Parts: sequence; structure tokens; C-alpha cells
Amino acid sequence: MLSLYNGPLNVAEILKEWYEQEAKSNYGAYISFVGTVRSENSIDGLSFDIYEPILQSWFEAWQAKAKERGAIIKMAHARGDVMLHESSYISAVFSPKRRVALDLIDEFVEDFKASAPIWKYDLRGGDRVYALDRSTAIKGSGLLS
Repeated sequence: MLSLYNGPLNVAEILKEWYEQEAKSNYGAYISFVGTVRSENSIDGLSFDIYEPILQSWFEAWQAKAKERGAIIKMAHARGDVMLHESSYISAVFSPKRRVALDLIDEFVEDFKASAPIWKYDLRGGDRVYALDRSTAIKGSGLLS
């Protein structure tokens, strides 16, 4: 399950919804990760652009990996502006075993940071500035790849 929202994420509502969806699914572990915009580099917040078709196929590949381990992954991400101390990203793994959930959430979040087609911009004084110094090129992208 991949959900995209305009603006900041309502963490409590999303996590509650996911928990209720899976409460009777007989998973022994539910591990979530919440990403929050922190104060750094004098920013007022962050803004996000998402290329949804590639994000969807990337997420489906991760769902297949999770399914091989008897688990599922859920993810929510913000589009547009998210101000300081608000959430832009949530992911969760539901699995029969704790170790599977712990390993999967770590692998998933790390690959998300490296591979997801989401572009981040700093918000400063009303301006939206591409965060080049904190960006990672997507594998296989670019003219010379």
C-alpha cells in the first residue's frame, strides 16, 4: 500500500489506520519509521516532487520482496510543502517475525533514500531551492547511464 498526500502527513491517523487494517492479520511484528523535517541549513521546511509511475513500480518490487518473507510494506509520502517538525514520510513493515520486520524496515528505508524518484527542495523565505547537496542520483538515470 502506497499513499501520497498533499502537504504534511498526519502520523497518528495514518499509523492508526494501518494498524487497524492489519490488526487481525496474524502478524507478530509491526515496525514503523517516521521521517520528520528537521531544522537545518536555515530552512523553513522542505518541498517534494514525485514521479509517481516510477515510485509505484519501485514500491511494487519491494512488496514482492516482502511477500517472499511473509511480510507486507506500507508507505506514505508528502507531495509539496512540509514545514519544520512535520512529517513527510512514513513506512511500516508487518511480518510474522520480529527479525524479518527489523531487517526489512532497515533495507527499505535505506533503498528509499537511494532510489525513490522523489526530488527534495529547501524552503527558505518563500523560495523553493533544489537541495542538490543532499540529493542522490537514481541508479540508471541520466543521459550517459
